[in-house]
Amino acid sequence: MEQRAGEDLARILPADPLAISYLLNIAQWVDLGYRDIHLVKELLARFAAVPRGDMKLSDYLQLRMVEAFVVFALEDATTAISILESVLTMQPEVAEPRFLVMAHFWKGRSHRQKGEYKLALHHILEAKSLAQRLHAPKLIAVVQIHESWLLFQTGQRKEAFLLLDNAEVELKPTGHSLSLGNIESARGRFVRRSGEYAKALQHFQRAIAIYSGHFPHHPNLARALVNAAYVKRLIAFDLSQKAREGRARGTLHSRYLNICREALELLERAREIYALNHHQSGTGSVFVNTGHLHLDTGDIDRASMEAMKAFQFGVEKQDHILMARARILQAAIENMRVEEQVGEAEDIASHANLAAQYSEEAIALAKETQNKRLLAGAYVVRGATAANEFFEEWEMAKQFASLASELLNPDDRDHLSKELLILKSRIIRAIGIDHTLRSWSDGLTGDKTFQEITEEFAEIVIPKVWIREDRKISKVAAKLSISPKKVRRILRNARLLR
Repeated sequence: MEQRAGEDLARILPADPLAISYLLNIAQWVDLGYRDIHLVKELLARFAAVPRGDMKLSDYLQLRMVEAFVVFALEDATTAISILESVLTMQPEVAEPRFLVMAHFWKGRSHRQKGEYKLALHHILEAKSLAQRLHAPKLIAVVQIHESWLLFQTGQRKEAFLLLDNAEVELKPTGHSLSLGNIESARGRFVRRSGEYAKALQHFQRAIAIYSGHFPHHPNLARALVNAAYVKRLIAFDLSQKAREGRARGTLHSRYLNICREALELLERAREIYALNHHQSGTGSVFVNTGHLHLDTGDIDRASMEAMKAFQFGVEKQDHILMARARILQAAIENMRVEEQVGEAEDIASHANLAAQYSEEAIALAKETQNKRLLAGAYVVRGATAANEFFEEWEMAKQFASLASELLNPDDRDHLSKELLILKSRIIRAIGIDHTLRSWSDGLTGDKTFQEITEEFAEIVIPKVWIREDRKISKVAAKLSISPKKVRRILRNARLLR
């Protein structure tokens, strides 16, 4: 079968009046997991000498779509968006509806790759609407997988899970392994956000098993391996926290080291797959995760090397998300050097200033995207930098902690929320509630408005009253004569309620 397919592909030549249509169909099959992008590149090269002016408009538009898919697959989302934009504005009535579905679908995914989530959702919904008009349930299901992820980013969790469930019901009878693996992988990412790491790992492991059986060298398998390693790192981090608290320290430390080794092995497998596909952004993600693991285990120098490689890959691809993630890691590394007093006094000052520089750059890069959690992570590391032993700029640290809080969903229970809590706890210990209250009583309010002072006071008092009143919101509301809604909001901001 494979040999016959290869023979059929060899006969696709520009002289064939249906050749370009065949080529676009092949691009769609490759997108669904058949062979890889190198096949499309090879076939596309056969049309390089064909004068575009001699083509029918419909053929020209289809060829441009193939070119867009190739550059998208090669991680040049900006060029893909530009090509697809021209396709969608050049008399779309001459194109078949199913081709317009793919144009919107690929454009939406290109915007998602750049972190432009509003535009991504717009085009994904356009693709879904067109697919519904075509009465193409399988195609609708594939589009819904991407829609679910974008809805999840906006906090619509129930809707996101429901879309995945519906897509799975439609696609499971077809045995379409790539899409079924994508569904499990998406579930893993959704569940991870709520802090249910063991459950998230199960989803990623199922995704890995599905991909491995049919697509052992596909970038999506590498992505699932990276996500599984990421979850293992978070599990290991929680174990290390328990070990520091003195609970079965020796046993927990041994488990911690084993899990870290397993995570590194998964990342090495992912790196090999990404290398086969020349996927630099994916490889950069491997470096970021490897760097965090080395930092967690105290190997600062290796962590620094991985972070620098990740940033360089991000620069080469102009991948703002990867660049920001690398800068966040580099800021954390420099903060670690400050905390451990690495070097002379001049060195410590240099490390502190580098942490400030990297965290500021991370913020600027994150703002180039619509990835709120990325920006929240940049704010957290900037706050941690302000709070490090060199700067101890507590008001600045509080400002960045507040900015991060505004971006996180109340349902978030993962590592980022925990890092923010650690930062807030450090700030409170350093400043002290008594100091804050004394400053207010002396009229020292800084640049805060009365409303901001009221809010900050509520954030101090309400959680303590809530604990004293047996965690009953109605009792707190009655005792303080405020609305239950405000009590819930304050408790959610303090990460005490889901």
